[in-house]
Order: sequence, then C-alpha cells, then structure tokens
Amino acid sequence: MAENSFEIYYRNLPHWRLEGAVYFLTWRIHKFQRILGSAEKDLIVSALRHFSGKRYDLRAYVVMDDHVHVVAQPFENFPIQQLVHSWKSFSANQMQKKFNRVGAIWQEEYFDRIIRDEKEFF
Repeated sequence: MAENSFEIYYRNLPHWRLEGAVYFLTWRIHKFQRILGSAEKDLIVSALRHFSGKRYDLRAYVVMDDHVHVVAQPFENFPIQQLVHSWKSFSANQMQKKFNRVGAIWQEEYFDRIIRDEKEFF
C-alpha cells in the first residue's frame, strides 16, 4: 500500500485501511465459549506485548471477561488484519492446549476503527 493510501475491504463488516494509522480494535469470544479466566487473560496480554515495538506500537489494551480492546499502530509491512489474525490464532491455540478449550475460541469477525485525530485518541 502506498504511503497515505486509503483502502476499504469487506468481510461481515467494512474494514478501512490507512498507512500509518492508529487503530482501535475489538474482538469477542465465541458465543459458545465460557468467559476468560485470569490465566487466559494473562496469556492474551503476553501475546499482545510479544511483538510490540517490532511489528506495531501497542498504545493501550484491556482484556475483559468476553472481549479484548486494543489500540495499536502497525509498522510498515505489518497490516493490521495480519496482526489481529496472529493475536487471535496464537491465543486460541494456546487456550486449547493449556486450558482445555474446544472449538472456535474467538468470533470470526472483529471491529476496527481508525483513530482520526488527537481528540479521538484521548
């Protein structure tokens, strides 16, 4: 994607992409899964922090009982959709192995929003 280029693609929700943007992201646990335990929340936090500073600037996050919020700015060559996929995939695989979860852990889709300016950021 060229610098400052804007792109939209659709899954179930529209996803806007803008080079250099900061994103607010949310994804939810699958409706057939139980809520997240404290050790699972720690695992998710660890996954979020793992490549912070290498693939993205992790600005903020909170892991709730049934969903995750993240504010991050991807670095060049690391599209936000790939980052979300890796967070969800890694955490799901680990929760299946370590916490005996079965089936889909996360809902397929996620919500993202470009943070447009300083006022929106704070």
